[in-house]
Amino acid sequence: MAERRRLLNIGYRMLGSLQDAEDVVQETYARWYGLSEEEQRAIGAPLAWLTRVASRICLDHLTSARVRREHYTGEWLPEPVRHSATWTSAGDEGGADPADRITLDESVSMGMLVVLDSFTPAERVAFVLHDIFGMPFTEIADTVGRTPAACRQLASSARRRIADRRPGSSTAQEHQQIVTAFRHACQTGDLDTLVALLDPAVESRSDGGGRVRAALRPVIGRDKVARLFLGLMRNEPGVELVEEDVNGTPGVSVRIAGTTIAVVALDIHDGLVTDVWMVVNPDKLHAWTGHETH
Repeated sequence: MAERRRLLNIGYRMLGSLQDAEDVVQETYARWYGLSEEEQRAIGAPLAWLTRVASRICLDHLTSARVRREHYTGEWLPEPVRHSATWTSAGDEGGADPADRITLDESVSMGMLVVLDSFTPAERVAFVLHDIFGMPFTEIADTVGRTPAACRQLASSARRRIADRRPGSSTAQEHQQIVTAFRHACQTGDLDTLVALLDPAVESRSDGGGRVRAALRPVIGRDKVARLFLGLMRNEPGVELVEEDVNGTPGVSVRIAGTTIAVVALDIHDGLVTDVWMVVNPDKLHAWTGHETH
């Protein structure tokens, strides 16, 4: 179970998708059980073998995902996870096991995952394995098919890009206060307060995946973003905003009649909201909708 948990955590940070991470783990174990007993015994460090195989599958997936994204409708955003997100693999009985819980920290914040998604596949694999999971470059080299020195360069390049666009700079308390004010302003239709909470250059991105209506391009500027959210509240009768942890930081779920229709994550710098990510694609909301009762 500890091995499975590690692989799920690696897969989610690599791919930004719970379902894809789950698929990677299934494929990894399928390859392990495809080995003969003699071949399995010959592997001195099974966890290292499983990690290497899972990482290679992720690398292949990231490479092909770039092609698939060209046909994705509108913006693609990572799949959000709840604070105590759990999921089970196909065939598991008796519900989710605690070992399946994803480890939530800065490396799974929505802001970080969006930045990771701008990396090349090799950069992302090298950075995630080394900087987040502490693997030596000699092992990473075998995974990505580069020299250890080249992998060190890949991770260094990724680190610089993260430093250029560091996700979030608010304290946990400040972030919570601003999310609360954001939710209240949206719920009450207070345009002036909402505008005051937003950075002048704030950007809002929505992921509907062609499944539901969503802005196909970023909405930029505090007035436009404020009116976008107030328009959502007016156009959908019975909308309720609920404060929840989204990828380990305070965010908001948007519900109608108790059913989550959107999950909103915010990035905050110097006391102002700089980025808003709204996931409305129902295929990415299973962590929320799968636990709701009607």
